[in-house]
Amino acid sequence: MSNLIDIQSQIEKLQKQANEIKAKDFSATVKEILGKMQAFGITVKDLQSPKATKAGKAGRPAKAKAGAVKAPKAARKTGTPVAAKFRGPNGETWSGRGLTPKWLTSLVAQGQNKEAFAVKPE
Repeated sequence: MSNLIDIQSQIEKLQKQANEIKAKDFSATVKEILGKMQAFGITVKDLQSPKATKAGKAGRPAKAKAGAVKAPKAARKTGTPVAAKFRGPNGETWSGRGLTPKWLTSLVAQGQNKEAFAVKPE
């Protein structure tokens, strides 16, 4: 049993030492970070912006998938409205992208032709 007590007291002493070292290193690290922030003109707001967190881990660019080619920025826009290709009897619309909407699925299940709801190009 004395071995266990000795080991536990050693652990306690080492934990105290680790906390002291961490406290010293913490203040030195904070000073180093503040110095670099001042040198590069970085603000806390810069660190919190979506642009800074988008890359994932700080200081590392996002990894591109092997063989992946980035599309031009204009092509990567999300949320761009697309013209409706189908219009339902109650005015519902569908662009033809993504999952088929319930209103069209139910009409097709009733035996109607999907192309009957296609919007005619003007």
